[in-house]
Amino acid sequence: MRDHYQLIVIGGGPAGLGAAFSARRGGLDHILIVERDVELGGILNQCIHNGFGLHYFGEELTGPEYAGRLIDRLAGLGIDILCDAMALEIMPGEQEHSLRLVSADAGYRLVTCEAVVLAMGCRERTRGAIQIPGTRAAGIFTAGTAQRYVNIEGCMVGRRVIILGSGDIGLIMARRMTLEGAEVLACVELLPYSGGLTRNIVQCLQDFNIPLFLSHTITKIEGKDRVKRVTVQQVDENFRPIDGTEMYYDVDTVLLSVGLIPENELSRAAGVEIDPKTSGPVVYENRETSIPGIFACGNVLHVHDLVDFVTEESESAGEAAAAYVLRRSDTDKVRGRDEDHTGKSGDPRQASCFSLVPDQTIAYTVPQRIRPACVDNVVRVYFRVKAPYKTPKQIVFRDGERRIVASFRRPYMAPGEMEHVVLKRALLDGVRGDHLTVSVEEIS
Repeated sequence: MRDHYQLIVIGGGPAGLGAAFSARRGGLDHILIVERDVELGGILNQCIHNGFGLHYFGEELTGPEYAGRLIDRLAGLGIDILCDAMALEIMPGEQEHSLRLVSADAGYRLVTCEAVVLAMGCRERTRGAIQIPGTRAAGIFTAGTAQRYVNIEGCMVGRRVIILGSGDIGLIMARRMTLEGAEVLACVELLPYSGGLTRNIVQCLQDFNIPLFLSHTITKIEGKDRVKRVTVQQVDENFRPIDGTEMYYDVDTVLLSVGLIPENELSRAAGVEIDPKTSGPVVYENRETSIPGIFACGNVLHVHDLVDFVTEESESAGEAAAAYVLRRSDTDKVRGRDEDHTGKSGDPRQASCFSLVPDQTIAYTVPQRIRPACVDNVVRVYFRVKAPYKTPKQIVFRDGERRIVASFRRPYMAPGEMEHVVLKRALLDGVRGDHLTVSVEEIS
């Protein structure tokens, strides 16, 4: 390890791997990847099902195959990799950033760098976060933990299973447990619509005759040493259980698929501005956070549904991080480039900026801020809708004067499927005011 790097990438999953590869291709020579697991690949290593890579690689791969391709791309590039390691703290500075790292091999190290890419991924929401009443019996797992036990450790977590939540990991584990010989009695979802991809509902539930109960939740867990029984009830529009709708299931296992939370403890401690809607950093069009030289991508920024989009986004962040470092290190080249993109100031942060503001129909947008002068050709905007739309609608961008800047038709939309649109630089230059409102509207 060096004492100083041009770029440090925190996280060795698909986001970190994509960012490091893109930054190396963008001209950086000294890059370090810090990964807390004993090997690179992140969550993909335990996702042995197929369905990955259709958008990015143009073929269907399993999770380990997808991760293997990303890892193989780094061979011979001279990127330092520190696995089984933790980043304890990021200390931002005006000239360089300092990171406290600890690992079994390198021990405690204080390392400096010119730029950081946050790619720590996300974690699962636990039973404690949703406060299900009942006993504290064994047999309650998050879906991702169960997936690791079954796919990596080779251990079955139960034989009679009920799943709370219809996120993609929970749906996939319903199929996986069935294939391993367990009986999955039901999948229970609090909301009136599923939180997973349509293809997973079909392939993982309907193909195996596993019922999905919408607007239902588990209201009680019983069992002394091991889970014995759960109570499921229908909920009203305010998510309160409805008396008289109780259903009882004799089970030995409860899997929780009740949401993912971006891992942003490091980000918050460093002073990075966090968006309460995404629980991830607020970023500009190039995925730079509120702190100069710190970038974010992947599930630490916002929870994605397809890893292909994670890779595309992380490569954009890595490219931007490389440009940031090179711009700082070569004053002459930077002066010309910044005059082209940001005017006389020479600092991208002095360029005019507007915010993307979702209305009541949109859950969030990424990025949250755009500097038109810093966009070369186009900027890709990701978002999720708050409710399912089964008939054609349009996504409308209106500026501060309520003028329509851009609109995009969609045949249908669902909260479980992330949407994206591409805004051209020419459109952005015409924005009036300090914000663009994003909304779902009827097709005019």
